[in-house]
Amino acid sequence: MQRMKLLARASALAVVLSVSASAGNADLVKEGEKIFNTKKIGNCLACHAVNGKDINNPGSLGPKLQGLSAWPEQALYDKVYDPYTTNPISAMPPFGKNGVLDDHQIKAVVAYLKTIN
Repeated sequence: MQRMKLLARASALAVVLSVSASAGNADLVKEGEKIFNTKKIGNCLACHAVNGKDINNPGSLGPKLQGLSAWPEQALYDKVYDPYTTNPISAMPPFGKNGVLDDHQIKAVVAYLKTIN
């Protein structure tokens, strides 16, 4: 009986923590979407269309972004930070390496990219 109570409390705590993390992640996703779509910050839309997202006049220099929800977060972070590490002829600028975006901003963009199927 004591174990059942302990298990119930642990389950309730896990739900609360999960809801809190989701709310925090939702804010990070919103911030990342803003960076992605803002010409004076990330300006990702200048080169990329996004599968399943309504973006006003996306560019076509870069690939249409799709299936990124399956990518590991670190791989996405590395690609935004410095795409030349995996593609030395990339047209994409190294947003982190050049200081265009800071660590938090890149993590926000990654949170948004993870919503792209």
